[in-house]
Amino acid sequence: MQPGAPAPRRTLLLLRHAKADRPHGVVDHERPLSLEGRRQAAQVGTRWAAAGLLPDVVWCSSALRTRQTWELVARSSGADARLLLSDDVYDAGAADLVELLRTTPTDARTVAVVGHEPSISAVSAVLAALGSDPAAVAQVRAGVPTAAWSVLRPYDGWPDLGRGRARLVAVHRP
Repeated sequence: MQPGAPAPRRTLLLLRHAKADRPHGVVDHERPLSLEGRRQAAQVGTRWAAAGLLPDVVWCSSALRTRQTWELVARSSGADARLLLSDDVYDAGAADLVELLRTTPTDARTVAVVGHEPSISAVSAVLAALGSDPAAVAQVRAGVPTAAWSVLRPYDGWPDLGRGRARLVAVHRP
């Protein structure tokens, strides 16, 4: 970037995985999406494509339901993102997830996280600055349902992401 040039616009999408089944005898990490969850994930992808929200980089929990969510979102949106699978996203608290996001490649313009509650809504709430949409802030403070996603606009580059450093624009659900 040249001196004096405006900073590139960055977008952060924080997506809770779609609805999952709870098969008897299956450990939490290996729970698959339900039929409803598969439908939800495909709808998310269609909505992201229509809004031009195609990520360059995706941080995805290593859990089966998050991987399946991303696969269906990618297929229905046509997204061709660099996928970063991480056990850390599965176990992360809000502070851990923000630290992970700070390691995002600096050339990424749109980044998605496919993760779990309560981390997804907690990160949205932590990053939300004054001037964020009040209804969206209230929603993330209460928690988000399956397949819901927050749209945030960070003020700075990924390494500078932190408390109150992004505008929470909206929370959507399929």
